[in-house]
Amino acid sequence: MVRVKHLILDVLKPHQPNGLAFASALAERCSNCHIKYTVVEVDEKTESIILSIAGENIRFEIIEEAINTMGASIHSIDEVEVIGSDPVA
Repeated sequence: MVRVKHLILDVLKPHQPNGLAFASALAERCSNCHIKYTVVEVDEKTESIILSIAGENIRFEIIEEAINTMGASIHSIDEVEVIGSDPVA
């Protein structure tokens, strides 16, 4: 079984919810995850952000759904760290 340990996502989001609310909502959906939210560009209606997400077993589909629910979209997956485990004999 492969476990996702770290993701870096390039995300485009509206100004609301603000960064604290956005990151907090992601952390609530991804239990035991560390979320780092960095703004890289702001325009009149949107913000480009980089999300760094670290955890023991990140479920990408849950993160993606939470991001989409808040009106944002993932532009790219910029970095991924996964770990495999030995197959069961």
